[in-house]
Amino acid sequence: MNKKWAVKRLTVNLTSEETEKLERYCDITGRPATDVIRELLRTLAVEKEEQSHSQHR
Repeated sequence: MNKKWAVKRLTVNLTSEETEKLERYCDITGRPATDVIRELLRTLAVEKEEQSHSQHR
């Protein structure tokens, strides 16, 4: 799989509980946090949210 990315660094502030949850998940799955966060972002239904938001204006 050949990926060409425009890389942008992002800092996210997490609570200690959120950090622990992410770390536990990464330990269980053996995946790096970056991959987990990218996957979660890909699952966001942005198009549906934009349509819903524009209908309420």
